[in-house]
Amino acid sequence: MNNTDIRQQINQYLDRLSSERLQVVADFLAYLADKESEDATQELLDTPGFIESFERGKKDIAENRVKNWRTIQNIN
Repeated sequence: MNNTDIRQQINQYLDRLSSERLQVVADFLAYLADKESEDATQELLDTPGFIESFERGKKDIAENRVKNWRTIQNIN
């Protein structure tokens, strides 16, 4: 089943729910979205050297040691 089919099925179920049950669904979806975001953040934090690299990047930006991405040409 693809995403479009799943969304259509979800919408069919949502159309049958009361306002109270829709609020439960909304709360659960918010929980799932937050959990997914937290998992992605944790994956980055678990990457060896990520925090150090991120901090270097922030320092480079603060000290204007950056290049405009539009001026960088991809050389193959």
